[in-house]
Amino acid sequence: MTLAGALAQLGAGHITPYCAHFDICGGCALQHLDSAAQLELKQARLHDSLARLAQAAPARWLPPIASAPWGYRRRARLGARYVRQKGRSLIGFRERRSNRVAELARCEVLAAPVDRLIVPLSELVTQLSIRERLPQIEVAVADDVVALVMRVLDPPTDEDLASLRAFERSHGVRFYLQSGGIDSTQVLTEPAPRLYYTLPEAQLEIEFLPNDFIQVNAAVNRALVSAAGELLQLPPAADVLDLYCGLGNFSLALARRAHSVVGVEGDAGLVQRAQGNARRNGIANAQFFRADLATPPAADADAPAWLARRYSHVLLDPPRAGALAMLPHIARLAPERLLYVACDPDSLARDVGLLVHQHGFELLAAGVVDMFPHTAHLESIALLAPGAARGH
Repeated sequence: MTLAGALAQLGAGHITPYCAHFDICGGCALQHLDSAAQLELKQARLHDSLARLAQAAPARWLPPIASAPWGYRRRARLGARYVRQKGRSLIGFRERRSNRVAELARCEVLAAPVDRLIVPLSELVTQLSIRERLPQIEVAVADDVVALVMRVLDPPTDEDLASLRAFERSHGVRFYLQSGGIDSTQVLTEPAPRLYYTLPEAQLEIEFLPNDFIQVNAAVNRALVSAAGELLQLPPAADVLDLYCGLGNFSLALARRAHSVVGVEGDAGLVQRAQGNARRNGIANAQFFRADLATPPAADADAPAWLARRYSHVLLDPPRAGALAMLPHIARLAPERLLYVACDPDSLARDVGLLVHQHGFELLAAGVVDMFPHTAHLESIALLAPGAARGH
């Protein structure tokens, strides 16, 4: 079902959009629907993807994992554009069906205090000498500090640096400057702050760098990590494989419940930071490895050690392309339970279909994860097990 088709079926739930910029800003597409209607739409899309592409239906549908709908977005990439005709810079998301930066006064979905910094940032960038060479500001809201990464195509002048530091002091944020690739990112004012978020139920602090991937919605992420532990039903002797593990967001929480956890990730920097997070949290039963998970793993004597181990439980949290290359290996493991966390419903459905129809898994449960309220973006989870292991 297309987004337009699903919307056409929703006769109720239409409301006046809360945000004054809804008609022009492309950051949100569903503010004209109340929260219940948005969830109904996303559940319909997941149902359709599984039926159409996986030709499978779960034994049970999970209740949606959702959060408060405003001020939730702790990660964002904001466009910056100096408009000569207006004599000022615009900061925000792109306009609908356009590459132009929308003219905003504030953003209702950005986490505080960034939600109210749109105009101050616009005024700051307008006065910089490099205002026409500053195309992007990346937002990372940690638990106790706000990091703003400015993409700078030319080096700022001393006057520019003084203006940026004055803004830091007056608004309580920290700037980073990125002149090239991610590795070029440098904090404006030393020492660099410690960026972290907490997972209270697992008693964890997860440190990250300002360019690192973290889940956008802190409240939904906490609920999702907790749900993962419950759905996997880990006994104390469980040995868990966490593929696409990132900073250890799931791995470290699962390690609190399991005998051992192995996390595998393609980005060497994330692997290093996951290892550091394990040490800082006093977790000795989690190991992390780097591997290209987009390529089918070798099955010969040259295969890495993590591939040769047996695992009782598996968690997948792949990128939008899905986990196609890893499915045969997962099938050989025949884990007691497999939890698939997906950021694209069609990739999830494709992979679930292969696991069910080619590898004999059963789809025990599935549900929506509303990581991005007011947007059409759909995240979801699916719980599977080898054929005879149907459970609840």
